[in-house]
Amino acid sequence: MSKPSKSRKSGHAPSVEDCPTISEFSGVRYLHFGTEWVQGAMSVKRPADLVIEYTAQMMAWLLFLEPSRSKSIGMLGLGAGSLARFCLKNTQNFLQVVEWNPQVTAACRMYFKLPSPARLSVTHEDAGLWVQDPGNHATQSILMVDLYDAQAQGPVRDSLAFYEGCRNALEEVGVLTVNLFGAHESFARNIRNLGKAFDGRILCLPQIDAGNQVVLAFKGPAIEVSLNQLLERAEQVESIYRLPARRWVRSFAGRATNGVLSI
Repeated sequence: MSKPSKSRKSGHAPSVEDCPTISEFSGVRYLHFGTEWVQGAMSVKRPADLVIEYTAQMMAWLLFLEPSRSKSIGMLGLGAGSLARFCLKNTQNFLQVVEWNPQVTAACRMYFKLPSPARLSVTHEDAGLWVQDPGNHATQSILMVDLYDAQAQGPVRDSLAFYEGCRNALEEVGVLTVNLFGAHESFARNIRNLGKAFDGRILCLPQIDAGNQVVLAFKGPAIEVSLNQLLERAEQVESIYRLPARRWVRSFAGRATNGVLSI
């Protein structure tokens, strides 16, 4: 079973339980925080691959926005650096990562092959505070949110104010993807607050076996697109990025009316 990592209550410094621990099995290196919960993973031979299913789903924004038309990609929560490595290899975007725990960043540099190019910035700050800072508003075209603590008992940032901050951090047109845990009692609260913050403009991807469930939220003009058009785009995404995008589009069929998805 896998789950993500990061940000804790504002003002709290990292404690012993926040110290990263590393394991490795069958060519895959895993990040933990002293528990069995997997906070991130990396293929040792192919470090830019997304080896955990939910991390691939976090890239589902590619169905709706071309990276070349995006100013910046934001990530709240670094984990094992999987999404950062993938985006650095497969896009030319500037990456703004907000990670609460400097020990996680150090572990990513030392054990998870996170590079240090000029277009990667890692800010050590509570994500809940970062999204409330007016200086960070309208700065991201994409925002990927993956915030769990050592026990992985639901996201640690899930309030309406937090998701409104995420919406404010997006540019005039933008997409948020957030990793939730479908079987946890926090899921309904997250969906409710996401819906309020984004005027109901959300899409849920299927829950994976490990329990993670990725949700997309949209800012900007209303979207009306046929499933056939999305499938065409999905074929491009699969060809370029080697992600199972057609599977994602097929999961939206229940939301479509006469073959058209309205968001």
